[in-house]
Amino acid sequence: MGGHHAASGAAAWVAVASTGPYTLGWYPLDPTGILIGGMATAGTALVCDWDHRSSTVAHSLPPLSNVIARGIENASGGHRQGTHSILGAAFFVFLAGLASQVHLDTGWGRLSIGAGLLCMFLINIAAKALKLFPKSGFISNWIFALVMAGLVTAYAPEQWTWLPTSMLIGVVVHIVGDLITTGGVPLLWPLVVRPPKMLRRLPLLRSVWRANGALSVPLLGRAGSKREWLVLIPVSAYAMVGMSVAGWAIAQHHWGRVAAAAGAWIKLWF
Repeated sequence: MGGHHAASGAAAWVAVASTGPYTLGWYPLDPTGILIGGMATAGTALVCDWDHRSSTVAHSLPPLSNVIARGIENASGGHRQGTHSILGAAFFVFLAGLASQVHLDTGWGRLSIGAGLLCMFLINIAAKALKLFPKSGFISNWIFALVMAGLVTAYAPEQWTWLPTSMLIGVVVHIVGDLITTGGVPLLWPLVVRPPKMLRRLPLLRSVWRANGALSVPLLGRAGSKREWLVLIPVSAYAMVGMSVAGWAIAQHHWGRVAAAAGAWIKLWF
């Protein structure tokens, strides 16, 4: 499910980037990096599904996202093909690496232009999957996207590797998520090896090696199953707590400045 992919990506980012309790701290970042990276990784955990012109992802920022979806669908061979493979994951990480290198030095400091533009799509994809936008219309999508692009451009973490890391975490979480459902994924695409017909009758093997050549370890059953919900409820809660803690830390850090600015404004007018 799209929302579950997004929540899993955000949770994985919190686990990897945060140094708080019950986290791994493998790629430690400050609260701003955790919050921005969490939102971005919720989106990177959905880019694999940008291979279907009718998907939620394709409608995240119409009409541009629709055009991109058609291109990815044609290049990857259709839904759950190239984008759900090791090669597809490598391509997305490479793309994020290129974007992370695009900067603009100004009088206000270095602006992460490439990260801002890519995250404009990523964060909106996650917001669309989490049903934060109305089903019809797209003006609110674009307003939200431009605001997020500006924030990421100005406040992105200094480490240029954060965006490729976010992309890597997101696509791996997505592929693993699909791998443990009955649909499976073609990990070795474009090499797709289908099982011989005689082996397709074996109950255990046909569940792991699908007739279309996809690999599956169906621990969660079908997408959207009760098992999936049971796993993703605590995962979603973990992501929300981790990002909320990061947001609260940011608010505390900037509260003094906000209070001072508000006081100056009140004195000016009153």
